[in-house]
Amino acid sequence: MTPDQGRTGQEPTAHEPTDRSPAPNAAPSLRPLVAEDVYRLALPGDPTLHPAGDRIVYTLTTQDAERDRPVTELWEVDAVAGPARRLTTGPSDSSARWSPDGDRLAFLRAPEAGDGPAQLHVMPASGGATLPLTELPLGAGAPVWSPDGTRIAFSAPVTPSDTIDPNAPLVIDRVDHKIDGLGRRGDIHVHVHVLDTRTGKTTRHTNGEFDAGSPAWSPDGRQLAFVAASGPDADLTGHSAAYVLDLEDGEPAEGAEGADRPRRAPSLRPLGSGMATAGAVTWFPDASALLVTGNASIRASHLRLFRVPLDGGPTVDLTAEFDRNVMPGGGGYPGAPATPVGDAVVFCAREHGSTRLYRLELDGTITRLPLTPDAGVAGCSIAEKVGRAAVTLADVDTFGEIAVIDLATGVATRRTEHTAEALAGVLVRRTQAREFVISDGTRVDGYLMRDPDAPTPGPLLVDLHGGPHNAWARHADPYHPYHQILAALGWTILTLNIRGSDGYGEEFFTAALGAWGKADERDVLEPVAELIAEGLVDPARVALTGYSYGGYLTCWLSARSDVFAAAVPGGVVTDLRTVLGPSDCGGLLVDSELLDEQALVANSPITEVARVTVPTLILHGAADDRCPPAQAEQWFHALRTRGVPVRLVLYPGQSHLFILDGRPSHRVDYTRRVVAWVTEHTSSRNAL
Repeated sequence: MTPDQGRTGQEPTAHEPTDRSPAPNAAPSLRPLVAEDVYRLALPGDPTLHPAGDRIVYTLTTQDAERDRPVTELWEVDAVAGPARRLTTGPSDSSARWSPDGDRLAFLRAPEAGDGPAQLHVMPASGGATLPLTELPLGAGAPVWSPDGTRIAFSAPVTPSDTIDPNAPLVIDRVDHKIDGLGRRGDIHVHVHVLDTRTGKTTRHTNGEFDAGSPAWSPDGRQLAFVAASGPDADLTGHSAAYVLDLEDGEPAEGAEGADRPRRAPSLRPLGSGMATAGAVTWFPDASALLVTGNASIRASHLRLFRVPLDGGPTVDLTAEFDRNVMPGGGGYPGAPATPVGDAVVFCAREHGSTRLYRLELDGTITRLPLTPDAGVAGCSIAEKVGRAAVTLADVDTFGEIAVIDLATGVATRRTEHTAEALAGVLVRRTQAREFVISDGTRVDGYLMRDPDAPTPGPLLVDLHGGPHNAWARHADPYHPYHQILAALGWTILTLNIRGSDGYGEEFFTAALGAWGKADERDVLEPVAELIAEGLVDPARVALTGYSYGGYLTCWLSARSDVFAAAVPGGVVTDLRTVLGPSDCGGLLVDSELLDEQALVANSPITEVARVTVPTLILHGAADDRCPPAQAEQWFHALRTRGVPVRLVLYPGQSHLFILDGRPSHRVDYTRRVVAWVTEHTSSRNAL
């Protein structure tokens, strides 16, 4: 399928999964991947399994080169056999959810022209006309069906006036006044709504100067659990909690009018003693307690699963003895919300970089489902009656495909082949796992990508992940195509899960708290020295890149070491003192990560900038509210005025995560610039 198919009203296209054996690491019939292949990517995600367990609807994101945008459509595939087929033609359809009886499919759809927010829609399971369900001024969030299928809960942004004047002054009273990707939000807050599918009426059930979301129905459909940061200083403390709302209680809020008038409940109170934050929430089948993903502290630590009784009893940490980070899913962090299944809970956690599925029994026993080694899970939908789950499963040869998992055996069956179809004739190189033992005894996982026939010693690119608590995995990666391109040019690519990376236990996860750069720099420099000593790498041709925290560490290391011939930091933080206010998460940076205000100076790359001599290319989204562009500009100015070769590239309109979901032309440009910069500056250094 080419990127532009399916957007002209033609009949749905069918794709039968093929029984292709994994391609060898080098095959003469396959060409190397190139930057323009970004336009050919087809990435499935967010599977939802029919209640009967026989059909899967999922999103498929492709790239519209002509309009320079990603396009997301809904596709369907049978759980056992048969081809995948397109259900909708986008351009922005997402968050599909089956009704409990399996007769209808609710989902979000944004207007074709991009002029307006996403609204809830519904379509018959058998196909047919799609009907809009909401027309809210600021749009709606993902649908959550009530157990009887008569109502849909969702969160949605609202303002006191339900209108936005783009020219009105922004009055700011809280530090959480912006969100990366959405910009400044003024007096906008997100609240819980319920739509009656029989009458079409929408009612808002929370109200106030706080955000409430992640609604979850009780088994009898009389109550809604949700998460809110409703404390008076929640923007400063970062605290959030789970709440339960009785839908049959409460009166309309004073002064509220219209169909979506908010209701006030008489007895809302936070649940979960001993918890500092609450995220994804759902109900245990007997409705006696909530299953909540959260933390006991604001300080950076593993997410855990808590049993929170509704009767006020003690909160129980169900994963207290499980030394891994629970992964509920999110932008750049694959996973899925935990789901009770009978007398157990199925959840995601990261193991050595890959997100895996686990099963938690009532006695506290936790077992990992025996999926393919090096496979990674993103998104999980369960049909309990048939003991089956649908997931997006990435492995060493695919960027992610829809797969069905037998929950009793852990056996996974891949049901789509979008990677093979989109990149037919293109070689997708595998990485090889490598462990490095650092001088203090710490073991650091790395992954090497290279052409085994490339001459040695050769050039090396070290790529550092963000977070700082993200992690590299061995499965195929669609977001860093320059790895594949450089490997075809004879480079070795080294990715490292340094201290602070996820998937190696809490002690490793928190090892760089309060010591950014200083605690983890040896985890980069010593593996590079080892590869040089082995004769694999030319010491004059070593380049360094990284994004977000990886961009921060790239700047830090370019000041602390002279081993690098070229540096390409992206989405950078360079001055921790000046990022606190402008960043959408800067307010909690000291309490959660740095632990001491003294680190704002001591651990800032800008403090060491006078030592930098390496030619540097800075790549940054111009609308980045996570790591604001001023951080990139400050680094650029400091290097330029010191005579260091430097270039700054800003991508208009692009947020922090644009390298994942931004304009395809910008992602292609990013790829080309990384390749050009490191090849140019390592070649010139070698010539000297």
